[in-house]
Amino acid sequence: MNPEKIDPMSITSIREIDVESIVEWFDQHIQSFYILGWSYLRNQQQMEELFYRSIIKVHKELPRYKQDISFKMWVTSIFIHTCRELSDDKRLQDSEKGVSRQELFNVLDQLIENEREAVVLTYSKGISLEEAALLLQISEEKMKELLFSGIQSLRREWGYNSSFNDCKGYYNYYIDYLERTLERSKKIDFEMHIYHCQHCQEDFGTFQEVMLSLAEGFRDFRMPSGFMEKVIECLAEKEKQRQRKNNIRKKMGYAFVSAFAILISIGVFTGFFTNLYYAWTEENQQLRAFLQQGLGDRLNLEAEGNGIKITIKSVIADDLQTLVFYEIEDTEKDNQYMLNYNDGVYAENKNEIMSREISPMYYPPDLKSDQNNKEKNVYHGMLSLLPIKKNDGTIKLKITKLQKLIRKSSVGDMAYKSMAYEAGEWNFQIPVTKHPSIEYELDEETEVEGIPVRFDKLIFAPTATILHCAFTFELPEKRINGVNFDNIQVNNRKAKADPYGHSYTYGSNNWVTFQTQFDPLFVENPKEVNVQFESVNVTVDEQKTVELDISQGYPQTFEYAGSTISIDNVEVGQPTNVVISNYEIKNRGYEWIHFNVVSDDEYEIISTDMDSKGVIVDKNGIEYDMNETPFIYEEIEQPRYFLTEQSIKLHSNNAEENVIPKWLKIYEYNTTRFLDAIVKINLK
Repeated sequence: MNPEKIDPMSITSIREIDVESIVEWFDQHIQSFYILGWSYLRNQQQMEELFYRSIIKVHKELPRYKQDISFKMWVTSIFIHTCRELSDDKRLQDSEKGVSRQELFNVLDQLIENEREAVVLTYSKGISLEEAALLLQISEEKMKELLFSGIQSLRREWGYNSSFNDCKGYYNYYIDYLERTLERSKKIDFEMHIYHCQHCQEDFGTFQEVMLSLAEGFRDFRMPSGFMEKVIECLAEKEKQRQRKNNIRKKMGYAFVSAFAILISIGVFTGFFTNLYYAWTEENQQLRAFLQQGLGDRLNLEAEGNGIKITIKSVIADDLQTLVFYEIEDTEKDNQYMLNYNDGVYAENKNEIMSREISPMYYPPDLKSDQNNKEKNVYHGMLSLLPIKKNDGTIKLKITKLQKLIRKSSVGDMAYKSMAYEAGEWNFQIPVTKHPSIEYELDEETEVEGIPVRFDKLIFAPTATILHCAFTFELPEKRINGVNFDNIQVNNRKAKADPYGHSYTYGSNNWVTFQTQFDPLFVENPKEVNVQFESVNVTVDEQKTVELDISQGYPQTFEYAGSTISIDNVEVGQPTNVVISNYEIKNRGYEWIHFNVVSDDEYEIISTDMDSKGVIVDKNGIEYDMNETPFIYEEIEQPRYFLTEQSIKLHSNNAEENVIPKWLKIYEYNTTRFLDAIVKINLK
């Protein structure tokens, strides 16, 4: 029996699981548990004792295992308790004094114990903050504090500047942003601030670099060969008889699974024609496509409160997400409401039934569909929840807040804002079945605009198509920030890229791995894949120093990156104000520049405030002023944000002296280059 499948246990009696199954389970998860144990202990003798004791304890405690948490979480809690017991055992600690550990763990030893536990649990085992907090029996907020202080301590140990500069209000966003749990309004505010603030860019960059170095260090850590064999030797004699019994149970288990699969198949086919009928009569085109493929059922679960009725129409689940189709009707007024995950919408049994390995996907409000413009008091939407762990189950969904959609009209455009809410309580018991995905390993590499791009994996899931790629991060005189695709075509079916479906991970050897989400593709026997590139965002290293001659008066202009930049004003005082601008957008070679103002060639003046203005420009050159014309950002074709004016305030260390700036130093600029290349990939 494979214990990885027992989450919760898919067997008749939990007492029947033998030691061999527990050993197999630990062997499958050996790397992450070894790292966790090594963060507590000092030598190999202790490590062998740790795994031996943990396996025996897990087997002994199995009859008392309750399925309110996952099996992996339950085992981890026992493992941590055993680690703490052994780390307090002075006899074992003294048995091999002086045994050196790898540099990463020497640095981790400098952290206080609860910081080290929080860091190792999160970045070696890859579990969620919520699960780690549960294991350590602390609140999620306390968990974030420990992670933040731990990473700050590691920054100091690794020689990074650990100062927070000036924008203290944004440090609380770091962990949530990197964990992709920051609510949308704060996420936009944070990204805009980071985009404009050089100091926060540097501070956040080093913070993220420590996190990535930490994760990479754990990933590269290797346990000694033959370790698990030594643990198994300690258990061998005791388990011989149970191993024989377990082999018999395995054969019986496989026979049972095969028979059960046949019964499930019969049930699917008996409801085929009914599902097909409802599929063709469904008004929601996206839901209709799923129903026509036999990927969901019409649920029509209803709950009503405060004059608002919510209907869960259907749920489609796979390894990527649990996609909920819903309808909200205001029975008393002409209002439209939407659901927003983590903002008044949550699964009460999330820890039991859902996986935190993948974050929920974001789907913006659809205000232009025929359905959502038919009635003023009804809204049809999609909500992405975490993927479920098991093949089927029931989600206990609790809704306590709805976001009100407010439409505005100006120059033919519509805009929405979700600043009004409706509180209440709507509860659902949603049955859900997970549908399988198909993965293809790819071995394709190309070069676009001088950038090596590698294609690694393609996943066809019912709710989305995911393409895993990688690109070279650092090139001569430029740095690649991101690569975007327009669409993917398989067997003459085309799917658009999701503008929110990107995630990046810094890998080894100067490669950045990333994945792009596309619309679902319902194809059989895919053979050839065509991937259409859209754009690449790069930072170009081009330095220029401009003398600030106050005696000449302002404005003054200079040339940079093929454009004319104006120094509009330098107002000397305490603080000193410096304003530069470039309002010429058409054919401009950059979107923003990274610069600083210094007092001489060696000593920089630290800017405490930076402000900027800019416009959003689509691929066709149409400008959108965020402060004047309402618009829907999601509907802009390939938007870029151009800075038009930047101003900084400079302070001196001596409050009685005016700041006299001498030089404007430009280091690099950022730009987006549009692409039209198509790569063809043959699936094996």
